[in-house]
Amino acid sequence: MTCYRSAADADPVLPLWEVAVWFISPRPIPIKVLHDIHRHGRNFALGQPSTPLVFLLTGQARAAQGVEAVAGLVGFLLQSLHAVDDFTVTEVRAVHF
Repeated sequence: MTCYRSAADADPVLPLWEVAVWFISPRPIPIKVLHDIHRHGRNFALGQPSTPLVFLLTGQARAAQGVEAVAGLVGFLLQSLHAVDDFTVTEVRAVHF
């Protein structure tokens, strides 16, 4: 979770990245959790594409490199184990703004 904390406290002069993390979970994520993450305040959104048990977490993160920005979002998932207790990341993307 260090990666999430680092991303949360990132220097504002670092580049801004738009990140997408696709993951699967063996159990459904309640709708309330999907909405709560959207209101998180860091431009995060958690949605479910048309495939059951496949989820998409998107958000913005400041980091020197795209891999650090991705680690920040995955760290957010790790910190949110009360809501997403088991997951496997299947694909990631990071685009510099």
